[in-house]
Amino acid sequence: MLSASNRKSTLEVIHKHGPCSQLVHDQNPLNHTKILLQDESRVKWIQSKSFNSSDSLKSLAVASLPAKSGITIGTGNYLVNVGLGTPKKNLTLIFDTGSPLTWTQCQPCVGSCYNQSDPIFNPSQSSSYSNVSCASTACSQLSSGHGGSRCNGTCQYSIRYGDNSSSTGFFATEKLTISPTEVIDNFKFGCGENNQGLFGTAAGLIGLSDNNISIVEQTAATYGKYFSYCLPSSTSFTGHLAFGKDSTAPSSVSFTPLSTVPQSSQFYGISIVGIRVEGKPLSIPSTVFSNGSAIIDSGTVITRLPPTAYSALRTTVRKAMANYTTAPAVSLFDTCYDFSKESTVVIPSITFSFAEGVNIDLDPIGIFYVEDASHVCLAFAANGADSDLVIYGNTQQRTFEVVYDVAGRKLGFSPNGCS
Repeated sequence: MLSASNRKSTLEVIHKHGPCSQLVHDQNPLNHTKILLQDESRVKWIQSKSFNSSDSLKSLAVASLPAKSGITIGTGNYLVNVGLGTPKKNLTLIFDTGSPLTWTQCQPCVGSCYNQSDPIFNPSQSSSYSNVSCASTACSQLSSGHGGSRCNGTCQYSIRYGDNSSSTGFFATEKLTISPTEVIDNFKFGCGENNQGLFGTAAGLIGLSDNNISIVEQTAATYGKYFSYCLPSSTSFTGHLAFGKDSTAPSSVSFTPLSTVPQSSQFYGISIVGIRVEGKPLSIPSTVFSNGSAIIDSGTVITRLPPTAYSALRTTVRKAMANYTTAPAVSLFDTCYDFSKESTVVIPSITFSFAEGVNIDLDPIGIFYVEDASHVCLAFAANGADSDLVIYGNTQQRTFEVVYDVAGRKLGFSPNGCS
Protein backbone atom coordinates (compact mmCIF):
# COMPACT_ATOMS: atom_id res chain seq x y z
CA MET A 1 0.00 0.00 0.00
CA LEU A 2 1.20 3.50 -0.87
CA SER A 3 1.99 5.89 1.96
CA ALA A 4 0.54 9.37 2.32
CA SER A 5 3.76 10.83 0.97
CA ASN A 6 3.59 9.25 -2.48
CA ARG A 7 -0.07 8.67 -3.33
CA LYS A 8 -1.99 11.04 -5.55
CA SER A 9 -5.46 11.25 -7.06
CA THR A 10 -6.68 13.81 -9.57
CA LEU A 11 -10.02 15.25 -10.71
CA GLU A 12 -10.64 17.22 -13.90
CA VAL A 13 -11.54 20.91 -13.54
CA ILE A 14 -13.74 22.64 -16.14
CA HIS A 15 -15.53 25.95 -16.57
CA LYS A 16 -19.18 25.73 -15.61
CA HIS A 17 -20.23 27.56 -18.76
CA GLY A 18 -17.65 25.99 -21.06
CA PRO A 19 -18.35 23.55 -23.90
CA CYS A 20 -17.07 20.65 -21.78
CA SER A 21 -19.62 21.29 -19.03
CA GLN A 22 -22.63 19.02 -18.75
CA LEU A 23 -24.55 21.57 -16.72
CA VAL A 24 -27.68 23.15 -18.16
CA HIS A 25 -26.82 26.60 -19.48
CA ASP A 26 -29.00 29.67 -19.50
CA GLN A 27 -30.12 30.72 -22.95
CA ASN A 28 -28.99 34.29 -22.29
CA PRO A 29 -25.34 35.32 -22.65
CA LEU A 30 -23.25 35.62 -19.50
CA ASN A 31 -24.07 38.74 -17.49
CA HIS A 32 -20.67 40.06 -16.43
CA THR A 33 -22.22 42.79 -14.27
CA LYS A 34 -24.12 40.15 -12.29
CA ILE A 35 -20.98 38.03 -11.97
CA LEU A 36 -19.04 40.94 -10.51
CA LEU A 37 -21.86 41.91 -8.14
CA GLN A 38 -21.84 38.35 -6.84
CA ASP A 39 -18.08 38.64 -6.42
CA GLU A 40 -18.60 41.77 -4.32
CA SER A 41 -21.04 39.88 -2.10
CA ARG A 42 -18.49 37.15 -1.45
CA VAL A 43 -15.74 39.67 -0.71
CA LYS A 44 -17.89 41.54 1.83
CA TRP A 45 -18.76 38.26 3.53
CA ILE A 46 -15.09 37.22 3.72
CA GLN A 47 -13.96 40.61 4.97
CA SER A 48 -16.72 40.69 7.60
CA LYS A 49 -14.95 37.75 9.25
CA SER A 50 -11.67 39.65 9.64
CA PHE A 51 -10.77 41.90 12.57
CA ASN A 52 -9.11 44.39 10.24
CA SER A 53 -11.99 44.98 7.85
CA SER A 54 -13.63 48.37 7.58
CA ASP A 55 -16.74 46.50 6.36
CA SER A 56 -16.84 44.18 9.38
CA LEU A 57 -20.01 45.78 10.76
CA LYS A 58 -21.78 45.85 7.39
CA SER A 59 -22.42 42.71 6.23
CA LEU A 60 -0.43 11.79 1.05
CA ALA A 61 -1.82 9.44 -1.32
CA VAL A 62 -2.60 11.10 -4.60
CA ALA A 63 -6.02 11.45 -6.18
CA SER A 64 -6.73 13.75 -9.08
CA LEU A 65 -9.96 14.98 -10.61
CA PRO A 66 -10.46 16.86 -13.87
CA ALA A 67 -11.66 20.32 -12.88
CA LYS A 68 -13.78 22.73 -14.84
CA SER A 69 -13.93 26.46 -14.46
CA GLY A 70 -17.24 28.14 -13.64
CA ILE A 71 -18.65 31.64 -13.61
CA THR A 72 -20.90 31.61 -10.54
CA ILE A 73 -19.04 33.71 -7.98
CA GLY A 74 -20.86 33.52 -4.68
CA THR A 75 -19.31 30.40 -3.16
CA GLY A 76 -16.84 29.08 -5.67
CA ASN A 77 -16.67 28.78 -9.40
CA TYR A 78 -14.78 25.70 -10.49
CA LEU A 79 -16.29 22.26 -10.88
CA VAL A 80 -15.29 18.63 -10.42
CA ASN A 81 -17.17 15.34 -10.79
CA VAL A 82 -17.14 12.79 -7.96
CA GLY A 83 -19.07 9.67 -7.07
CA LEU A 84 -21.21 9.32 -3.94
CA GLY A 85 -22.91 6.30 -2.41
CA THR A 86 -23.31 2.59 -3.13
CA PRO A 87 -24.06 2.12 -5.97
CA LYS A 88 -22.10 5.23 -6.98
CA LYS A 89 -23.98 8.26 -8.24
CA ASN A 90 -21.97 10.84 -10.17
CA LEU A 91 -22.27 14.44 -8.96
CA THR A 92 -20.89 17.74 -10.27
CA LEU A 93 -19.71 19.89 -7.35
CA ILE A 94 -18.21 23.36 -6.96
CA PHE A 95 -14.92 23.30 -5.04
CA ASP A 96 -14.08 26.11 -2.64
CA THR A 97 -10.95 26.75 -0.56
CA GLY A 98 -12.97 29.08 1.67
CA SER A 99 -15.61 26.55 2.74
CA PRO A 100 -15.34 23.75 5.31
CA LEU A 101 -18.36 21.57 4.56
CA THR A 102 -18.94 19.27 1.60
CA TRP A 103 -22.65 18.88 0.80
CA THR A 104 -25.03 17.88 -1.96
CA GLN A 105 -28.76 18.18 -2.49
CA CYS A 106 -30.70 15.16 -1.24
CA GLN A 107 -34.14 13.65 -1.65
CA PRO A 108 -36.68 14.24 -0.28
CA CYS A 109 -36.44 18.03 -0.66
CA VAL A 110 -38.59 18.77 2.38
CA GLY A 111 -37.76 22.47 2.13
CA SER A 112 -36.69 23.29 -1.40
CA CYS A 113 -34.09 22.18 -3.91
CA TYR A 114 -32.88 24.29 -6.83
CA ASN A 115 -32.61 22.77 -10.31
CA GLN A 116 -29.44 20.75 -10.88
CA SER A 117 -28.18 18.83 -13.90
CA ASP A 118 -27.42 15.56 -12.09
CA PRO A 119 -30.22 13.50 -10.55
CA ILE A 120 -30.65 14.56 -6.92
CA PHE A 121 -28.94 12.10 -4.57
CA ASN A 122 -31.32 9.70 -2.82
CA PRO A 123 -29.75 8.37 0.41
CA SER A 124 -32.42 5.68 0.76
CA GLN A 125 -31.03 4.01 -2.35
CA SER A 126 -27.45 3.80 -1.02
CA SER A 127 -26.34 0.90 1.17
CA SER A 128 -23.39 2.88 2.56
CA TYR A 129 -25.32 5.95 3.80
CA SER A 130 -25.61 6.61 7.54
CA ASN A 131 -26.78 9.61 9.57
CA VAL A 132 -24.37 11.06 12.15
CA SER A 133 -25.65 10.85 15.74
CA CYS A 134 -26.01 13.92 17.93
CA ALA A 135 -23.71 12.41 20.55
CA SER A 136 -20.82 11.86 18.15
CA THR A 137 -17.60 13.86 18.03
CA ALA A 138 -18.32 14.55 14.36
CA CYS A 139 -21.47 16.47 15.25
CA SER A 140 -19.60 18.64 17.74
CA GLN A 141 -16.89 19.26 15.12
CA LEU A 142 -19.58 20.47 12.77
CA SER A 143 -20.85 22.94 15.34
CA SER A 144 -17.38 24.48 15.72
CA GLY A 145 -16.53 24.18 12.04
CA HIS A 146 -18.60 26.98 10.54
CA GLY A 147 -21.28 24.51 9.53
CA GLY A 148 -23.69 25.04 12.41
CA SER A 149 -25.51 22.08 13.92
CA ARG A 150 -28.67 21.18 15.80
CA CYS A 151 -30.17 17.89 16.85
CA ASN A 152 -33.49 16.17 16.42
CA GLY A 153 -32.56 12.53 16.88
CA THR A 154 -29.74 12.86 14.35
CA CYS A 155 -27.19 15.59 13.67
CA GLN A 156 -28.37 18.33 11.34
CA TYR A 157 -26.35 21.09 9.69
CA SER A 158 -27.08 24.56 8.38
CA ILE A 159 -24.62 26.68 6.41
CA ARG A 160 -25.00 30.11 4.81
CA TYR A 161 -22.64 31.81 2.38
CA GLY A 162 -21.72 35.39 1.63
CA ASP A 163 -24.31 35.85 -1.13
CA ASN A 164 -27.08 34.47 1.15
CA SER A 165 -26.98 31.09 -0.57
CA SER A 166 -27.62 28.33 1.96
CA SER A 167 -27.96 24.61 2.58
CA THR A 168 -29.66 22.77 5.45
CA GLY A 169 -30.08 19.06 6.05
CA PHE A 170 -28.66 15.96 7.72
CA PHE A 171 -24.98 15.51 8.59
CA ALA A 172 -24.13 12.00 7.40
CA THR A 173 -21.41 9.59 6.28
CA GLU A 174 -21.12 8.04 2.85
CA LYS A 175 -18.69 6.43 0.41
CA LEU A 176 -16.96 9.10 -1.70
CA THR A 177 -15.36 7.96 -4.96
CA ILE A 178 -12.65 10.20 -6.39
CA SER A 179 -11.42 7.66 -8.95
CA PRO A 180 -11.87 3.92 -9.53
CA THR A 181 -8.91 3.27 -7.25
CA GLU A 182 -9.42 6.09 -4.74
CA VAL A 183 -12.46 5.60 -2.49
CA ILE A 184 -13.05 7.27 0.88
CA ASP A 185 -15.29 5.31 3.25
CA ASN A 186 -17.37 7.01 5.95
CA PHE A 187 -16.84 10.46 4.45
CA LYS A 188 -18.73 13.09 6.47
CA PHE A 189 -20.90 15.38 4.37
CA GLY A 190 -24.13 17.36 4.35
CA CYS A 191 -27.21 15.76 2.81
CA GLY A 192 -29.13 18.93 1.99
CA GLU A 193 -32.92 18.87 1.93
CA ASN A 194 -33.41 22.65 1.91
CA ASN A 195 -31.06 24.48 -0.46
CA GLN A 196 -31.16 27.77 -2.30
CA GLY A 197 -28.84 30.29 -3.87
CA LEU A 198 -26.30 30.91 -6.60
CA PHE A 199 -24.98 27.41 -7.22
CA GLY A 200 -26.07 27.31 -10.84
CA THR A 201 -27.02 23.73 -11.66
CA ALA A 202 -24.15 22.12 -9.73
CA ALA A 203 -25.21 19.48 -7.21
CA GLY A 204 -23.45 21.08 -4.26
CA LEU A 205 -20.00 21.97 -3.00
CA ILE A 206 -16.67 20.45 -1.88
CA GLY A 207 -15.15 22.24 1.11
CA LEU A 208 -11.35 22.55 0.93
CA SER A 209 -10.66 24.87 3.86
CA ASP A 210 -8.40 23.94 6.77
CA ASN A 211 -11.03 22.58 9.13
CA ASN A 212 -11.88 19.32 10.91
CA ILE A 213 -14.89 18.65 8.69
CA SER A 214 -13.28 19.57 5.34
CA ILE A 215 -12.14 16.97 2.85
CA VAL A 216 -8.54 18.08 3.51
CA GLU A 217 -8.69 17.02 7.17
CA GLN A 218 -10.90 13.97 6.61
CA THR A 219 -8.38 12.51 4.14
CA ALA A 220 -5.27 13.56 6.10
CA ALA A 221 -4.17 9.97 6.75
CA THR A 222 -4.38 9.20 3.03
CA TYR A 223 -3.24 12.38 1.30
CA GLY A 224 -1.21 14.08 4.04
CA LYS A 225 -3.25 17.34 4.00
CA TYR A 226 -1.73 18.15 0.62
CA PHE A 227 -3.73 19.23 -2.42
CA SER A 228 -3.25 21.32 -5.54
CA TYR A 229 -5.19 22.61 -8.49
CA CYS A 230 -4.76 24.30 -11.83
CA LEU A 231 -7.57 26.57 -12.98
CA PRO A 232 -7.87 26.53 -16.78
CA SER A 233 -7.13 29.64 -18.82
CA SER A 234 -10.63 29.79 -20.31
CA THR A 235 -13.94 27.97 -20.56
CA SER A 236 -12.57 25.90 -23.45
CA PHE A 237 -9.84 24.18 -21.46
CA THR A 238 -9.57 21.71 -18.60
CA GLY A 239 -7.62 21.90 -15.35
CA HIS A 240 -7.43 19.57 -12.36
CA LEU A 241 -7.87 19.23 -8.62
CA ALA A 242 -5.39 16.80 -7.10
CA PHE A 243 -5.15 15.31 -3.60
CA GLY A 244 -1.80 14.10 -2.31
CA LYS A 245 1.79 14.27 -3.50
CA ASP A 246 3.91 11.94 -5.59
CA SER A 247 7.47 11.76 -6.85
CA THR A 248 6.44 13.32 -10.18
CA ALA A 249 5.43 16.63 -8.56
CA PRO A 250 6.95 19.57 -10.44
CA SER A 251 10.28 20.71 -9.06
CA SER A 252 9.62 24.29 -10.14
CA VAL A 253 7.19 25.00 -7.29
CA SER A 254 8.07 28.11 -5.28
CA PHE A 255 6.72 27.99 -1.71
CA THR A 256 5.64 30.84 0.56
CA PRO A 257 4.34 30.39 4.12
CA LEU A 258 0.66 29.92 4.89
CA SER A 259 -0.60 32.03 7.77
CA THR A 260 -3.74 32.19 9.94
CA VAL A 261 -6.05 35.17 9.51
CA PRO A 262 -7.77 36.55 12.66
CA GLN A 263 -11.47 35.63 12.74
CA SER A 264 -11.04 33.95 9.34
CA SER A 265 -9.31 30.69 10.17
CA GLN A 266 -11.27 28.86 7.47
CA PHE A 267 -9.28 30.78 4.83
CA TYR A 268 -5.67 30.29 3.78
CA GLY A 269 -3.57 33.30 4.75
CA ILE A 270 -0.63 34.53 2.67
CA SER A 271 1.86 37.42 2.88
CA ILE A 272 2.11 39.75 -0.11
CA VAL A 273 5.16 42.00 0.15
CA GLY A 274 5.13 43.90 -3.14
CA ILE A 275 4.11 44.22 -6.80
CA ARG A 276 6.27 44.85 -9.86
CA VAL A 277 5.27 46.09 -13.32
CA GLU A 278 7.73 45.36 -16.14
CA GLY A 279 10.18 44.23 -13.48
CA LYS A 280 10.15 47.53 -11.59
CA PRO A 281 8.80 47.60 -8.01
CA LEU A 282 5.78 49.84 -7.52
CA SER A 283 6.23 52.69 -5.06
CA ILE A 284 4.14 51.21 -2.24
CA PRO A 285 5.05 51.84 1.43
CA SER A 286 6.02 48.56 3.10
CA THR A 287 3.40 49.11 5.80
CA VAL A 288 0.56 48.92 3.25
CA PHE A 289 0.84 45.13 3.05
CA SER A 290 2.36 44.45 6.47
CA ASN A 291 -0.41 46.25 8.40
CA GLY A 292 -3.19 44.10 6.93
CA SER A 293 -3.89 40.42 6.33
CA ALA A 294 -4.25 38.62 3.02
CA ILE A 295 -5.78 35.33 1.86
CA ILE A 296 -5.85 33.26 -1.30
CA ASP A 297 -9.33 32.19 -2.37
CA SER A 298 -10.56 29.95 -5.20
CA GLY A 299 -14.05 31.44 -5.05
CA THR A 300 -13.22 35.15 -5.42
CA VAL A 301 -12.71 36.14 -9.04
CA ILE A 302 -11.03 39.55 -8.84
CA THR A 303 -8.05 40.25 -6.57
CA ARG A 304 -8.79 42.97 -3.99
CA LEU A 305 -5.81 45.20 -3.14
CA PRO A 306 -5.21 47.94 -0.58
CA PRO A 307 -6.28 51.22 -2.26
CA THR A 308 -2.74 52.61 -1.96
CA ALA A 309 -1.33 49.57 -3.78
CA TYR A 310 -4.10 49.54 -6.37
CA SER A 311 -3.60 53.23 -7.15
CA ALA A 312 0.10 52.66 -7.81
CA LEU A 313 -0.66 49.63 -10.01
CA ARG A 314 -3.37 51.44 -11.97
CA THR A 315 -1.19 54.50 -12.59
CA THR A 316 1.72 52.44 -13.88
CA VAL A 317 -0.44 50.23 -16.12
CA ARG A 318 -2.21 53.27 -17.58
CA LYS A 319 1.14 54.81 -18.51
CA ALA A 320 2.24 51.58 -20.16
CA MET A 321 -1.05 51.34 -22.10
CA ALA A 322 -1.26 55.03 -23.06
CA ASN A 323 -1.30 54.29 -26.81
CA TYR A 324 -4.47 52.17 -26.65
CA THR A 325 -8.06 53.39 -26.85
CA THR A 326 -9.71 53.57 -23.44
CA ALA A 327 -13.22 52.30 -22.69
CA PRO A 328 -15.72 53.42 -20.03
CA ALA A 329 -15.39 52.15 -16.49
CA VAL A 330 -17.72 49.29 -15.60
CA SER A 331 -18.74 47.69 -12.31
CA LEU A 332 -15.56 47.05 -10.24
CA PHE A 333 -13.24 48.25 -12.98
CA ASP A 334 -11.97 51.77 -13.65
CA THR A 335 -9.17 50.98 -16.14
CA CYS A 336 -10.63 49.57 -19.35
CA TYR A 337 -9.64 49.47 -23.02
CA ASP A 338 -11.20 48.94 -26.44
CA PHE A 339 -9.09 46.43 -28.35
CA SER A 340 -11.70 45.73 -31.04
CA LYS A 341 -9.62 47.40 -33.77
CA GLU A 342 -6.24 46.08 -32.62
CA SER A 343 -4.53 43.22 -34.42
CA THR A 344 -2.01 42.73 -31.61
CA VAL A 345 -1.91 44.00 -28.04
CA VAL A 346 1.18 44.27 -25.83
CA ILE A 347 0.42 44.37 -22.12
CA PRO A 348 2.86 45.07 -19.30
CA SER A 349 4.06 42.18 -17.16
CA ILE A 350 2.92 42.09 -13.52
CA THR A 351 4.77 40.22 -10.77
CA PHE A 352 3.48 39.53 -7.27
CA SER A 353 6.08 39.13 -4.54
CA PHE A 354 5.22 36.90 -1.57
CA ALA A 355 7.07 36.21 1.66
CA GLU A 356 10.40 34.35 1.56
CA GLY A 357 11.40 35.65 -1.86
CA VAL A 358 8.64 34.07 -3.96
CA ASN A 359 7.99 36.08 -7.14
CA ILE A 360 5.09 35.09 -9.38
CA ASP A 361 4.88 36.47 -12.93
CA LEU A 362 1.18 36.52 -13.75
CA ASP A 363 -0.03 34.83 -16.90
CA PRO A 364 -1.32 37.50 -19.33
CA ILE A 365 -4.86 36.13 -18.89
CA GLY A 366 -4.53 36.91 -15.19
CA ILE A 367 -3.96 40.61 -15.81
CA PHE A 368 -7.08 41.66 -17.74
CA TYR A 369 -10.74 40.72 -17.42
CA VAL A 370 -12.36 40.37 -20.84
CA GLU A 371 -16.05 41.19 -21.28
CA ASP A 372 -15.58 41.46 -25.04
CA ALA A 373 -12.97 42.92 -27.40
CA SER A 374 -14.29 46.44 -26.86
CA HIS A 375 -14.23 46.18 -23.07
CA VAL A 376 -11.06 44.69 -21.57
CA CYS A 377 -10.34 45.84 -18.02
CA LEU A 378 -7.47 45.64 -15.54
CA ALA A 379 -8.51 42.64 -13.42
CA PHE A 380 -7.94 44.14 -9.97
CA ALA A 381 -10.06 46.23 -7.61
CA ALA A 382 -9.40 48.39 -4.57
CA ASN A 383 -10.61 47.64 -1.06
CA GLY A 384 -12.31 50.34 0.95
CA ALA A 385 -9.26 50.88 3.19
CA ASP A 386 -5.64 49.76 3.36
CA SER A 387 -6.46 47.79 6.52
CA ASP A 388 -9.13 45.67 4.81
CA LEU A 389 -8.43 41.99 4.15
CA VAL A 390 -6.58 41.54 0.85
CA ILE A 391 -7.89 38.70 -1.33
CA TYR A 392 -5.80 37.02 -4.04
CA GLY A 393 -8.49 35.87 -6.47
CA ASN A 394 -8.78 33.10 -9.01
CA THR A 395 -8.25 35.23 -12.14
CA GLN A 396 -4.66 35.76 -11.05
CA GLN A 397 -4.27 32.05 -10.21
CA ARG A 398 -5.28 30.71 -13.61
CA THR A 399 -2.82 28.38 -15.42
CA PHE A 400 -0.63 28.01 -12.28
CA GLU A 401 -0.30 24.81 -10.30
CA VAL A 402 -1.31 26.16 -6.89
CA VAL A 403 -0.07 23.77 -4.19
CA TYR A 404 -1.47 23.70 -0.64
CA ASP A 405 0.89 21.89 1.73
CA VAL A 406 -1.43 22.40 4.69
CA ALA A 407 0.52 20.10 6.99
CA GLY A 408 3.73 21.96 6.16
CA ARG A 409 1.95 25.35 6.37
CA LYS A 410 3.12 26.54 2.97
CA LEU A 411 1.62 27.50 -0.39
CA GLY A 412 3.34 26.86 -3.72
CA PHE A 413 3.08 28.21 -7.25
CA SER A 414 4.34 26.61 -10.43
CA PRO A 415 3.73 28.10 -13.92
CA ASN A 416 2.02 26.21 -16.74
CA GLY A 417 0.29 23.86 -14.32
CA CYS A 418 -2.54 22.86 -16.66
CA SER A 419 -0.36 21.62 -19.50
